[in-house]
Amino acid sequence: MTINKGRVRWQCRRALLELDLVFARFLEREFDRLTDGQLADLEDLLRCDDYQLWGMVNGSEPCGDDRWKEMIDLLRRQ
Repeated sequence: MTINKGRVRWQCRRALLELDLVFARFLEREFDRLTDGQLADLEDLLRCDDYQLWGMVNGSEPCGDDRWKEMIDLLRRQ
């Protein structure tokens, strides 16, 4: 299965300012280095609503899926 990188990049645009800032840095620094597996995990993670996703990124909520932990760690480093 081929992941549409343009679609994933577009989905990284979030309504919550804090997430939008994190994803802007993430796209600039990390996005082009992601493997197909990581892109698939990111695409799945982006199905979460903004508040759930922000909670996982800022550590106030547990990560909803073990497959997302690597991506959450990358986002936290931004």
